[in-house]
Amino acid sequence: MSLFTIADLHLSTLDTTNKSMEVFGKRWTDYTKRLEQSWRRLVTDEDTVVIPGDISWALSLEESLSDLKFIDSLPGKKILGKGNHDFWWCTMNKHRAFFEKHGIASISFLFNNAHEVEDFIIAGTRGWYYDEDASNIPSGTDFEKLTKREEMRLRMSLVEAVKLKELSPEKEIIVFTHFPPVFNGKAAENIVAVLKEFDIKRVYYGHIHGNYTMPGTFEYEGIKMSLVSADFLEFIPKFIARD
Repeated sequence: MSLFTIADLHLSTLDTTNKSMEVFGKRWTDYTKRLEQSWRRLVTDEDTVVIPGDISWALSLEESLSDLKFIDSLPGKKILGKGNHDFWWCTMNKHRAFFEKHGIASISFLFNNAHEVEDFIIAGTRGWYYDEDASNIPSGTDFEKLTKREEMRLRMSLVEAVKLKELSPEKEIIVFTHFPPVFNGKAAENIVAVLKEFDIKRVYYGHIHGNYTMPGTFEYEGIKMSLVSADFLEFIPKFIARD
């Protein structure tokens, strides 16, 4: 029973979404097929895979069904976090009702909560851009409001994680975010402050594409940060070992 992670699947299995990532470079060629092959080779039904965001190009929950059924068909339990392109994301009650209606049984969500998985306790949130002047930030964004909201959600998740850790003190709390808490030497200071407050030592993040020469893991103020975007991992789920 093992823990894996891979972010940014950017699935488009429904013909009408028509948002294949193959236009973004050779590494994305046949990416859905390659992902499925590597996943089935590595992951068993007893394992868990955390997918921290940018899961489907769907614009609604109904449109996401094909992609979610594809994920559900793969081995293992899956824990989904939200990314900036997950426009299909709804309330947890709507997700649960939708999953029950369509027989989706292996997927749960990381959203204001925490999960106990083998040797680990899983916490996290989407996060947000590290800098109000970041070039890709959508125009008209209330930067302060969004960063405070993500800080609050991370804190809520970690409070739940601490409750689980009180029952299993030997287990390490690890955090998954979509946005990198630190990128190019710039930190989302409020997110990093919460990570340090809860003594988090490992974070796994996605969102970054096309940069294949940067280190897969680096350390910032005592926290190991690891990039797990699907294209960076060449569509091979990353095994997470006990530290």
